[in-house]
Amino acid sequence: MASKPVRASLGEVWLTCQICRGDLFRERGVLLNSTGMEFMKLAWADENATGLICWRCGYVHLFVNKDIKLYRADK
Repeated sequence: MASKPVRASLGEVWLTCQICRGDLFRERGVLLNSTGMEFMKLAWADENATGLICWRCGYVHLFVNKDIKLYRADK
């Protein structure tokens, strides 16, 4: 994996993977496309999400909450 691992929190709660309970993630921006917006060539206006990919198992978690905080982690 090319990117650095991160840890994430939402308020006082530290996030862990729903599958393996790992706490290291790779962050990626995700565009939540809709068919209607794609059809009208307006996909760029769709909502964005933060994708957290579990470093251990690869499960993808999506968050649209803008309050999520990411912290650099040493692997």
